[in-house]
Amino acid sequence: MLTSKQRSYLKAIGSNLDPIFQVGKGGVTDVMASEINKALEAREIIKVTVLRNSDYDAKLALQELAELTGAEPVCAIGSKCILYKRNHKEPKIILPR
Repeated sequence: MLTSKQRSYLKAIGSNLDPIFQVGKGGVTDVMASEINKALEAREIIKVTVLRNSDYDAKLALQELAELTGAEPVCAIGSKCILYKRNHKEPKIILPR
C-alpha cells in the first residue's frame, strides 16, 4: 500500500512518461495484463492510455489492471492512468518513506 507521499512522488515521475499501452474496444484482457506485468518488471512504473472507443474509463482500467497484475494504482487523470510495481530483485525507484 502506497502512502500519499509515495503516490505523489510516483505521480510526478509518471507525468513525464509516454504511454506504452492502450486500452481499446476489447477492454482489459489477460494477454494485455501479462504484457503490462512484463513491462512493470522491467520499468516499475508505466503509463496507459484509455482510448475513446473503449467501454472503460481510466479509473476502471486502472483498478482492473492493478488487480490482474498485482501492481499499485498510482493515479488516473483524464484518459491516462499510471501503475507501479516494485521490482524486488533490482529496484530502480527508491520511494520516500
